Amino acid sequence: MTMARRVSEWRLLAEDPWLVSLVTWLPPLLFVMIYAIFSQGMARNLPVGVVDLDQSKLSRTLIRCYDASPTIAVAKNYPSALAGVKAMRGGKIYGLFIISADTQKNAILGRPQAVEAFFNSQFLLMGKQVKSAIAQAHTTAIAQIDTRKHLSSHAPVMDQALAAAVPVNIQATPLFNSNSNYAQFLVSAIIPALWQIFIVVTTVLSMAAELHRENGLTGWLKDRPVRALVEKIVPYSLLFWLHGILFLLAMFVVLGWPMHGHLGFLIFCQLMTVLACQCAGTLIFFLSRDAARGLGMAAAYCAPGLAFMGVTFPVTDMTLLARIWRSLLPVSHYIDIQIAQANYGAAAMLSLPQLGHLALFILPGLAACILAVKVSCTPFRVKEAL
Repeated sequence: MTMARRVSEWRLLAEDPWLVSLVTWLPPLLFVMIYAIFSQGMARNLPVGVVDLDQSKLSRTLIRCYDASPTIAVAKNYPSALAGVKAMRGGKIYGLFIISADTQKNAILGRPQAVEAFFNSQFLLMGKQVKSAIAQAHTTAIAQIDTRKHLSSHAPVMDQALAAAVPVNIQATPLFNSNSNYAQFLVSAIIPALWQIFIVVTTVLSMAAELHRENGLTGWLKDRPVRALVEKIVPYSLLFWLHGILFLLAMFVVLGWPMHGHLGFLIFCQLMTVLACQCAGTLIFFLSRDAARGLGMAAAYCAPGLAFMGVTFPVTDMTLLARIWRSLLPVSHYIDIQIAQANYGAAAMLSLPQLGHLALFILPGLAACILAVKVSCTPFRVKEAL
């Protein structure tokens, strides 16, 4: 009977083109597309605008320094601040410099003068890149101007002039992702988030497929509901575990991204994550017992995965509800382990709390088994509901 059920499950999978795509070519295709989007790794030549109300030699020097930054590029000089802000709100530029009138005059007279810079922080990645580039470009421009001033006065030696212009130099060295490669930062989080969606959705759809077979759920579960559930999810467990291993090998072996920890331990944690996602998906199906409602519940459950993982937004700044929702997502605990292994090279013992959280997903699995037993014992009510 066990072998027959396994053969039947593979046959059911082969007869459903949508299920076949979910467990074969669609996940790798989306993974490759996500990498292709962010493959450049670093933002370059992000368009910014300038409003030069001074039209002086100093303002032109500042603009040249801004344009020399590899991250930003001065795309247009706008006649007014209103026109520049309108362009930024329209998405044509990501930042705007406003050089006020009499900037050079005030600089010569020693009066404090500021260059206003605006950027759109709604674009989290672009806003962060533009903000950093603006600060670096402006600091470099002021240092060059001050150095020239000191060279022409009391510090004719370059080193002395540079020291007078920049008495304290700051060297910022990132401990991890030293090249500021946002592909490593985002792709390594987006792919697990998509992976979780595929696992939960496929679990729901694979069980919903039993609704269209002879005798429906009753004929599938019969007198061995727990065994039927296990035999249902095992083939998909292996397939999605294989997907996880493939994207790990692609990131840390093929692309050569840094892996300071144990890849084997991370692969084991992926198996725990797959089983945890399947337990959640199984409970969602038996709570709905309908493909459409089940997919809607799965989407609502998994959709916030990337936002709540704590990669793009710190967990400490999340609200209590967001932290609770995060704890209910298996991928949130997995990503903590992946970051600890890939970036920090942490000992496996330090990831035991996250493994414990993944193990707790056996509870929704047990709840799904209880519901499956109830369904198998009440065939009349199940048929009526269907």
